[in-house]
This record gives sequence, C-alpha cells and structure tokens, in this order.
Amino acid sequence: MGAPHLLIDTHCHLDAPEFAHDVARVRARADAAGVRLCVLPAVTADGFGAVRALAHAHGDAYALGIHPMEVRQARTEDLLALDAQLKAHSGDPRLVAVGEIGLDGFAPGLDPARQLHFFEAQLSLARRHDLPVLLHLRRSVDTVLACLRRQARGRAWQGIAHAFNGSAQQAQALLGLGLRLGFGGASTYERAARLRRLAATLPLTAIVLETDAPDMPPHWLYRTQAERARGLPQGRNEPAELPRIAAHLAALRGLALMEFARATTDNALLALPRLQAVLDRPPAALLGV
Repeated sequence: MGAPHLLIDTHCHLDAPEFAHDVARVRARADAAGVRLCVLPAVTADGFGAVRALAHAHGDAYALGIHPMEVRQARTEDLLALDAQLKAHSGDPRLVAVGEIGLDGFAPGLDPARQLHFFEAQLSLARRHDLPVLLHLRRSVDTVLACLRRQARGRAWQGIAHAFNGSAQQAQALLGLGLRLGFGGASTYERAARLRRLAATLPLTAIVLETDAPDMPPHWLYRTQAERARGLPQGRNEPAELPRIAAHLAALRGLALMEFARATTDNALLALPRLQAVLDRPPAALLGV
C-alpha cells in the first residue's frame, strides 16, 4: 500500500489475551506495514506492569488507568496504586497518558455512580501528574464533557476521545476543550454514515488514528452472525491494519495517504506530547528507564 513508516496507533491493547501467544509477531507485522508506534492503554490496575513491559519491549508507549467496564472489580486501593505508579514512572518517556478512563453507557450491569467516582478520581490524577487522558465515552459523551469542564481548572485538556462516534456538536465541544478524536475500523463501514461524514468534514487537525486492537475490526475482518454460525471466525483486529484504515479515511477526505499520515501523526504528537521523545530517541536510550 506504500504507507509511510510514521503512522501512530494511538489505542491498541497488545496486552489482551487474544495476543498472548503471538504478540511479538503481531508487533513485527505492524512495523512492516508502516506503524511506527503504538500506544498501549491499561484497563486494570493489575495490568499496569504488563503494558509498561510491552511498551519497553517493542519500542512503544503506554498509558495507565482503570477502564469504566472494569470498575465493577476495582477497589479504592487501585486508585492509590495508579497515583503511586504515575509518580514512580514520571520520568519514563514511554508513559504518555492516563487511560483508558471514562464512562460507558452501553454495556449492561454497570453502576453509573461507581463509574463516575472512578472517572472523576482519575481525571484528578491526570491533572495532578500533568498528563493527557485517553477517554472512553461510549454513549456517554455529554456526561464526560460535563466532568471535563468541572475539572478543567482554567486549563485546556490534552488527550484523545477514543473511538469517537458522537454528533458534530459533541465533536466540536471536545475539540474546544483541547482534545483530539480517535478514528479507526468503524469508519470503514458504509453503514456508518454519520461517522464517515464526520471523518470527512471535521478539521484535519481533529483526527488521530487508532485500531483498538483486538477489538473494533474494520469491515474486511468483520463476520456476520450468519457467517459465524457457518464456522467462519471473527477476524482479529491488529495494528498492522492501521495503514489500510488510514487509506479509507484519507480517501473520504480526498487526500493522499502520505499527507493524511503526516497530519494524523502530527495530531497525535500534539495530543500526547511525550510521544515525541519516544520517536526522537533510539530504542537503547529508553531501556531501563
């Protein structure tokens, strides 16, 4: 496809069980496809060490946080552990954000008040440690916006609204707070008309790329229920799919892939400024930090 070797996958769960048996091969395929860097967000306190180790092993970056769908099992001590880890690794250039944090209004059985407690506490930690945020806001954009405004404290936010799928008005509100919007495999579906329209019409400075691998597969990996019933496995998303996703998004905007790749990489560096140090230094310079 001729993708430049500068794409950044701003949201990729390489620590997921689906990658446990071949994570090195997955990362090598991404590198060969043109993905220069992946950002690996934690989802539980127990996973903090795993994402940090993977980031150091493969030349990537990571974020620490507690996912809203994991707060059912989370404890208050996990927030203390997050605070301690952010402090202990404050000098690690590969630690680039607090995330994945936020609210989920879709998954059944989640306690909204408990989600809100953990989210607001983690926003406070992001401010305390002067780090950007990686936000989960599925069917919860307005409430997330309200939380961000409450804790803005006169400063813009930095970070990414991951897997954005809201309205144009919500997109503008998030951009107005200083955030970028993550676009990935969902934008490759013809039926995702509103999302594709946003991908085509939002300011180019708004957009960063992501896969959310192993989830959020692009249309060429998706299997319908009928196909799965016939024994066809659901395709596993992985960061090597990012160049093809980028090509779809570039085509929606009428841009050449190289131009789009450069712009979205610049946007990622603005959203997560510590990424620049990871890109600038040779891998050996960051080992053992």
